Amino acid sequence: MDRRLALAAALSLVPAIASASGGEKKKGGGVTFIQIKAVPATIIRRDGSRGVITMECGVDIANEALRARANDLQPRLRDAYASVLQAYAGGLPKATVPNADYLAGEMQKATDRVLGKTGGKFLVGTILIN
Repeated sequence: MDRRLALAAALSLVPAIASASGGEKKKGGGVTFIQIKAVPATIIRRDGSRGVITMECGVDIANEALRARANDLQPRLRDAYASVLQAYAGGLPKATVPNADYLAGEMQKATDRVLGKTGGKFLVGTILIN
């Protein structure tokens, strides 16, 4: 019985310890990383029904000024990524695994085009097909 009380007391302290340890932390990638919300596109499945391909990604930018610009341009980056992914998914043969290297190269070109110069490194997190 005492163990339950001790466990309950310890668990009640966890939120207090977490809030005292500092402010909000980034999900991952470090200070120079900008995480982009998952980018979806429609595909046709092997049986002819529609499916979704989703890409989780981000951009790593060491230059502070360019990173601030990229933060401001996140909606445009996301739109460019969605356009590239949808065009690729439209030509993807049924029951085929997507080519992550090709997609990363095309997304890098879109990143450079939207930012107006090089300096941001596009990074692929995951590619999911449902």
